[in-house]
Amino acid sequence: MDILMTILELLMTTFIQLLLLVGVIIIVGFLLGWIQHKSRMYVTGLFGEKGFLLTAWIGTPIHELGHVLMCILFRHRIVSVQWFPTHTKNGYLGYVQHAYNPESLYQRIGKFFIGIAPMLIGVAALIGLMYGLVPHSYEVFITSVQANVQGEQLDRIFFESLFVSIVALIKSLFTWSNFLSPAFWLFLFLSTCISTHIALSTEDMRGAFSGLVTMFVALFCVNAGAELFQVDVANITSRLGTYNAYLVSFSSVALMFASMTLTLSFLGYQIKRKYSNKDLFI
Repeated sequence: MDILMTILELLMTTFIQLLLLVGVIIIVGFLLGWIQHKSRMYVTGLFGEKGFLLTAWIGTPIHELGHVLMCILFRHRIVSVQWFPTHTKNGYLGYVQHAYNPESLYQRIGKFFIGIAPMLIGVAALIGLMYGLVPHSYEVFITSVQANVQGEQLDRIFFESLFVSIVALIKSLFTWSNFLSPAFWLFLFLSTCISTHIALSTEDMRGAFSGLVTMFVALFCVNAGAELFQVDVANITSRLGTYNAYLVSFSSVALMFASMTLTLSFLGYQIKRKYSNKDLFI
């Protein structure tokens, strides 16, 4: 009975650790996927399929770059890459075909990180563009995050602080001085393209789930070993809270720009629909 309880406790501990480690990434991935699907529908209705493909020429290479970098990091062999949406008849804007050794635990775990890589590299690209093109807004956002997002739990206080950080970022971005700056408009265009195309595809999520199962088994074995040798892992679990706080903060930038794209495309689509349905009398 004691052994059964110990196994159940280890399973619960492993689940919580895995949730803290990747839960935020999965939730943000689904949100971005839903926003991207809606945005594509409205942008296509507004400008046609070519309108959506315009953003894909910037966003798709960033998406695929994430896959490629993680393939290299986790030693997967890259078979072929489509960087740009030049052959969309196959249903893909881009893709990375890769192979791995199924007997390698490291490479099997890598499938998860290869799957979610577009989100990670996309958020990094957005922060990098902010740093290079609108440095004042970057400083405002980073300072606000460091000042307001310090909790180790994703509770009400955390999200209230995060909201303050996002509001501060928006205020610093949409100023008269930025409206007169070409760098700001370049940042806005590139950020819209990137945030609209870093959502995970069905194939991405399928590969990530396979790696996630392997991660769970490997983490369970680590916890079992720690239990056997009386090693305290509570401190590691608590540190994951801080990691999540910053992960949510930086991911919120991608969600913000993706939501802006969705809002503008929806309004434009509704205006076009309204006036195209009106009868014209002369």
